[in-house]
Amino acid sequence: MRDDDFDERLGFRPELKPNELTLDDLEKLRPRDEGEAIAIFRSQMIGALAHRRFESRGELKRELRALSCIKVTPPGAPRTRTYSVPTLERWLYAYRHGGLDALRPQGRSDRGHCRELTDAQRELLLDIRREYPRASVSLIVRTLEIDGRLEKGAVSPSTVRRFYEEHGMARLPARVHEGRERRRWEAAHPMSLWHADVCHGPALHVGKRKIPLRIHAILDDASRYVVALRAAHTERESEMIALCIEAIRRFGRPGALYLDNGSTYVGHALATMCGRLEVGLWHATPYDPEARGKMERFWRTLREQCLDHLGQNSSLHDVQVRLLAWLDRHYHRAPHGGLMGKSPLEAFERERPEPRAATERELDDALTLRARRRVRSDGTLSVGGVEWELEQGFLSGKVVTVARSLLDAERAPWVEHEGRTLALRRVDAKANAKRRRTHDERVKSGIDVPFDPADALLDDAVGRKPRRGEEDES
Repeated sequence: MRDDDFDERLGFRPELKPNELTLDDLEKLRPRDEGEAIAIFRSQMIGALAHRRFESRGELKRELRALSCIKVTPPGAPRTRTYSVPTLERWLYAYRHGGLDALRPQGRSDRGHCRELTDAQRELLLDIRREYPRASVSLIVRTLEIDGRLEKGAVSPSTVRRFYEEHGMARLPARVHEGRERRRWEAAHPMSLWHADVCHGPALHVGKRKIPLRIHAILDDASRYVVALRAAHTERESEMIALCIEAIRRFGRPGALYLDNGSTYVGHALATMCGRLEVGLWHATPYDPEARGKMERFWRTLREQCLDHLGQNSSLHDVQVRLLAWLDRHYHRAPHGGLMGKSPLEAFERERPEPRAATERELDDALTLRARRRVRSDGTLSVGGVEWELEQGFLSGKVVTVARSLLDAERAPWVEHEGRTLALRRVDAKANAKRRRTHDERVKSGIDVPFDPADALLDDAVGRKPRRGEEDES
């Protein structure tokens, strides 16, 4: 852009002399902003006194008192007003020392800080806005007053609105995500829906080795209450199943589980367990992390307040006790922004319905695995890489159903055949070599059944009665 074009856009015409400026040119000379307009107004108020020399302080006071009686209209004000002597005196000395810029209005040092609120209440308001970016300020203030988190009338919605604007957290409009509108959702009451997930923590130092740390957690959707939390070294399906059983034993069965699509949560064992316990299983849409926002928010809080400060822990036990202490003494008792100021413990206990308890037998049935196996000719079969043997020799060569419980790892597997439960025992070849089978064992196994046709004919010929035990066979 040429210099003359730039000058023309600004309304500057070098060919004109000062006495030739037009009215349009003068109209363009205005304060650059509201602050400069107020500073010019103040300088006009005390302008007559700014460069005068006063023989005594009493003379200055008289002039200031006379000036304080004059009604003026400040920039942007709807009506006239007067200014006090101390205010005019402050403006006068500021102008003498700093010129026009010193008369600009200065923002409060605690601007956006809401002086009526405590630090805890301010942090709570910010947490609520993070959790509910589209909730109106009036709704937030009203809810906090009803819950007793704020005194009624202690702070106005307009003050809270300015507080949010100062922190860059003004109310967001509804938005569209991948062609559909994204709205905040929440379960109707506690125990309706549980979120389950795993978080990668800092590695543990054991000697010169680093061992990974994984935190498994189950979070209630409606109350944000953590029903189970466990530190582990791996993130396998078996660990998540064990955590679910721990939570169900303590609180009962939830309505549904909400999981992501990781390998830890898509196995057949977890789906079978949920189906048998009448617990719904719901997986989030792939590549949609915002759908798991409640769980991600909990992980962020856990990292900031606990995991980032663990230090040099060398065992899972050390980590576990610290996690549980933080959970019980702080997280469950602290006001939660997503609950409009209520604590997770308060929301969980106050609104939880009657639990759907699960008995140990129901849990055992839900975690019983069954598979088909063929019994070898020596009465043995393999389960989980371990050799087992049956007492019932007549099942040799047949295909049977083998069952084992994931709930009790120490319990031996068993065979289910024609409505009967048959025990299995580990194969001990050396012990079997020294073992003599008794008559009762041979009978029980189906071997050594008395059958002698010639002897039966001889008995009939001589009129001899059958011996005890042979009557049933005949």
